[in-house]
Amino acid sequence: MKNIQISPQPHKGFLKKLLLLCSLWGIGSFAFAQHVHADGTVHDDHDHGGHEPAAEQIKMKKSEAASERYELVLKYEHLHANEDGKLTLYVADPLTNRPISNAKIAIAASLDSKATFEVKPKEAGIYEITSKFSRERRFTLTVKIDGINGPDLILLKDVLVGHDESEHSHEHESAAMSWYQNPYILGIAGVLVGMVLMFFLMRIRNKKLLMILWVSGLLLPTARYQPSQAQDDGHDHGGKKATTVMTDEFEVPKETQFLFEVLTAQVETGDFRETTQLYGTVIPASTGMAVVQTPQVGRIVSLNARVGQRVSKGQTLAVLEQNIDASTQVSLQAERNNLEAELSVAQKEYERLKKIEDIAAKREVAEAEARLKKAQENLKVFNNIAQSGKGSSRLIALTAPITGVVAPFVVAIGSTVGLGETLFTVTNLSKVYVEAQVFEQDAEKVRAGAGFEVVCQRDFEKHQTSRVRLLSSAQMVNANQSQKVLFEVENPDGDFKIGEYVTVRVQGGKESKTLALPNAALNQINGKPCVFIKEAPEQFRVAYVATGHNNGTATTILHGLESGEKVVVSSAYQLKMIFLNQ
Repeated sequence: MKNIQISPQPHKGFLKKLLLLCSLWGIGSFAFAQHVHADGTVHDDHDHGGHEPAAEQIKMKKSEAASERYELVLKYEHLHANEDGKLTLYVADPLTNRPISNAKIAIAASLDSKATFEVKPKEAGIYEITSKFSRERRFTLTVKIDGINGPDLILLKDVLVGHDESEHSHEHESAAMSWYQNPYILGIAGVLVGMVLMFFLMRIRNKKLLMILWVSGLLLPTARYQPSQAQDDGHDHGGKKATTVMTDEFEVPKETQFLFEVLTAQVETGDFRETTQLYGTVIPASTGMAVVQTPQVGRIVSLNARVGQRVSKGQTLAVLEQNIDASTQVSLQAERNNLEAELSVAQKEYERLKKIEDIAAKREVAEAEARLKKAQENLKVFNNIAQSGKGSSRLIALTAPITGVVAPFVVAIGSTVGLGETLFTVTNLSKVYVEAQVFEQDAEKVRAGAGFEVVCQRDFEKHQTSRVRLLSSAQMVNANQSQKVLFEVENPDGDFKIGEYVTVRVQGGKESKTLALPNAALNQINGKPCVFIKEAPEQFRVAYVATGHNNGTATTILHGLESGEKVVVSSAYQLKMIFLNQ
């Protein structure tokens, strides 16, 4: 009888391997349903009570239409039959994009004669509409508008009342596909499939190799999402924005356009006059600045002017008490005595000749009369100049030489001043000069200029005037071989200050037909000049252009634009920021 040896626990290793492989399959199946993010966190496709499903987010619907007079954008959310609905209508000028206010608007719906609409103005170009439809379907609204551009009739198509069929089909599709994304169902299925497959694996001889291949296959689901971690999975990951491909087109809501006052203009070929720019400095005119100096050493006893005061020519600014020494006083007194003696002698001689006028020569009488008048005038002038004061002093009035504004001064009552010291400066900016530099190649353009304009950019202020005339052509040459020319500028408001740096634009005599844009329409992106073109009521596009001559207000466009396109000419910088941050 043969001995039969029975090995203890013949399936112990088999059970351990079976349990291990089934566990790996369950873990791999669970990880298959996870979303592994780039920052290492794990997130599944289920709502855990903290966030609303994306399908429940309300999507704004809109309808757009435009005519030659008006541009309309209608926005609304869900509209249902026999319920009050809220719509917002934006009305703008199709050429300038300016909001149209105070327009009379009436709305009717096709295929729904019972529909009612109440239109109320809300803000500039924005109207709030309360509607009520009697049935659910897609409607075409007829908008009758009468505004600043005249009456017009515009159709707004595809206004949806009720549910969108495409949204329902998407919800059913998501519900039908979500069963296999459940990690628990996949885990249970993995255990069952693992048990069945393990039974067949144990019957094959090369079990180790098959086990290695089987474990590798089980781990594949955990690595499925690794290559796409940086891609957008449709969820919000802590506020981080998904990377998108930058295009030349972008969308700007109508309410944002109205807020930033985005204006447009249609590009057309027109007259363009080239200019030559010169750089100069504002200097006083011939009678635009005067100084008041002391004629003698003395002391200020009266001050009649203040800083910034506007004074007239001849108005007294201060009174000076002149101090004189004894020798000067003796000289003044001797001069007075001489004048008085001369007057006395002339008076007596004239009286004597008048008594014998009948026998005296007429020539002698006339000479005596002229001598007397001269003596009287001399004494009168001396008394006016040297009026008697207190003891050994006299008063001198200091007056304004011109009409103007008193500049800052430091003199005060009681201060002693010296001979020839400048006490006051009076400026008159109603007319100023601009001294500019011009080189030889531009000298002829200046002489033949059709007009001139002076511009000053001070911080956020810009002053400019065309009341300019060429006063003097080049008479001197500077060290850098530039020539000095002088312009006279009418400055009634005092916009241009003395010593200020300004730009002088010399307009050419000939005009050319070309495509030009206002300088405010030009921007730069990555160092390239560009403009923003309006393609649709809420759609804009970046166009890179090649620029030509700049005459200070407009720039020629060599290529990159076509005639008839609508270019943004106001608030282009705000659109640039929106484009770069999209």
